[in-house]
Amino acid sequence: MEIGIYTFGEVTEDARHGGTISVEQRLADLIEEIELADEVGLDVFGVGEHHRPDFVISSPAVVLAAAAARTKRIRLTSAVNVLSSDDPVRVFQQFATLDLLSGGRAEIMAGRGSFVESFPLFGYDLRDYDTLFAEKLELLLALRDAERITWSGTHRAPIEDRGVYPRPKQDPLPVWIAVGGTPESAVRAGTLGLPMALAIIGGEPARFAPFAKLFRRAAEAAGHDPMPPLSINSHGFIADSSDEAAEIAYPPMKLMMDRIGRERGWPPTDRAQFEASRGLHGASFVGEPGQVIEKILHQHEIFDHDRFLIQFTIGSIPHHQVMRSIELFGTVVAPAVRAEVARRREA
Repeated sequence: MEIGIYTFGEVTEDARHGGTISVEQRLADLIEEIELADEVGLDVFGVGEHHRPDFVISSPAVVLAAAAARTKRIRLTSAVNVLSSDDPVRVFQQFATLDLLSGGRAEIMAGRGSFVESFPLFGYDLRDYDTLFAEKLELLLALRDAERITWSGTHRAPIEDRGVYPRPKQDPLPVWIAVGGTPESAVRAGTLGLPMALAIIGGEPARFAPFAKLFRRAAEAAGHDPMPPLSINSHGFIADSSDEAAEIAYPPMKLMMDRIGRERGWPPTDRAQFEASRGLHGASFVGEPGQVIEKILHQHEIFDHDRFLIQFTIGSIPHHQVMRSIELFGTVVAPAVRAEVARRREA
């Protein structure tokens, strides 16, 4: 199993003491976090695109290019590119360039976006939310498959026998589909034979098992062999003790989730919900290394997934505490999980 981290580069206020760090410092901290993830042997680091004041990353490829110069082995992915409001030609070119700079470590994770700020910003109509993604994904895959392309659609000017450069080192450049909770998206990923990243950030993870089944059945029906990989992406935080992890993670997590909840009509998060979520059958991975190992392996029994990504910074957490979490994840959690998953698959 591949094991890694993703982030959106949060710059919310400190939940305990108030105030915020500068966006310059947050980006500097983020590059150090990616560098440490590489040093401790994690497989993947992802950065997600947003166009809001509480997140610093609007251009994943630029951040990942900076990280490429400071890392040697770790794979560098978006998490996600909001493909619906972007130009697939530019997305492909940016990640092809990243792939060359990183020696073949780039990936694109394409999604429709959980926030909508990018649509009016770039002149798109939210009523076209579904058709924009379908059409632009089609174009992105066509660009990946051929150096010269002729293409036409509804939401972009046609392309008539044009070359798209540079070409990436990897052939093909990996493209993942990010799925939040739409069965049609799981079916689409499987039918296309693309890897799927399933985000589980609330509720009981076992309830998401049908999405994995839909994905794999669609891939099998479309004749894809081998089966495309599945990733589970979740929230969490790791510290030396379970109580410490909870005390660090709860205040910023509540602040961030309550802020989003006010926008979307969710009720406020309380401590009882938080504690339930970090139990074995809950969605978040907040605890000491042994708890997190047990929970990843428990979910592996449900999903038989190939990759697990965790978001440590739900809200702003002091940089030194994030770095300790990354260290524990890479040196304690990841080796134990990889060994047990390998044992299960050999049995």
